[in-house]
Amino acid sequence: METQTVTLSAPIKRGDNEITELTLRKPKGGELRGLSMAQIQMGDVNTHITLIPRIASPVVTEQDMAAMESDDLADVIDTAVGFFMTKAARGLLRNPSTN
Repeated sequence: METQTVTLSAPIKRGDNEITELTLRKPKGGELRGLSMAQIQMGDVNTHITLIPRIASPVVTEQDMAAMESDDLADVIDTAVGFFMTKAARGLLRNPSTN
């Protein structure tokens, strides 16, 4: 199972606890129900606010996602979008000088 961890610059507060990292796992087909693949790949915020709670650990809610700082939200969305890229496309992002 492919996973990626994102460190949050502004932790999510949950009672007396703080969530400082989210580990996202590559979604399975059922977790994509009701979502548009095109919107996922384009990084649509509303789509990812629905998707991320389905694939994140620890568990976060849509309300947590909506309240997240914009830079953290962008990092989390970029990480999730990466699960939908081919290995070749990911390689180009890591080393753009090989074009």
